Amino acid sequence: MTRSADFHARALDVLHDANEAAWRETDPEEGVRHFTNATRGLLGDPDAVNLPGALKPGETQFIVSACFFIAPSRDHMIVFADNFGLGRARISVTDSRPGHAVQTKQAAVVRNTDEDKIFRQIIKSGRVGCSIYVPVMWNGDVIGMFNTASQARYIYDETDMRVQKLFAACAAAVWMGRGGPQRVAEVAESLGPWAA
Repeated sequence: MTRSADFHARALDVLHDANEAAWRETDPEEGVRHFTNATRGLLGDPDAVNLPGALKPGETQFIVSACFFIAPSRDHMIVFADNFGLGRARISVTDSRPGHAVQTKQAAVVRNTDEDKIFRQIIKSGRVGCSIYVPVMWNGDVIGMFNTASQARYIYDETDMRVQKLFAACAAAVWMGRGGPQRVAEVAESLGPWAA
């Protein structure tokens, strides 16, 4: 994937601006949303959409991003700061690629989800073709998973994943500093018992 010469400088500027805006928020989800919204516009090769096989017939390019934070029961995650349109969806901490990132504490970029044995489609509004999964860490523990995804395949690479790790680290600090654990506990209680 070719990158513009100023990609790293632009990434630093976007991260700086997202971080500054996030800390002005008092709500943890709104703080984290600055990071999820920023990765949508920053990451990926926009020219990759035109590569053969990037989009299948009838598909239309979209990019989504969200943070899934682990419920106090530690058996599932709840979607926060998303633009997936999932609402308060829940997913097992062992399910598919999001669960794999949580269980292994390892980030991954899946350049073509059609060829990935672990991938399972979660959003119903469109098929994800390429996706980045980054565990959100705090004091050595996984507290969630940060996902940015595209319908077009081959749009993200290792560079995007490394940049998203920085966004995830900043998102974790804002989440913890603005009362995120209390928020996820309140939402988990309001949703009722988790049934996998």
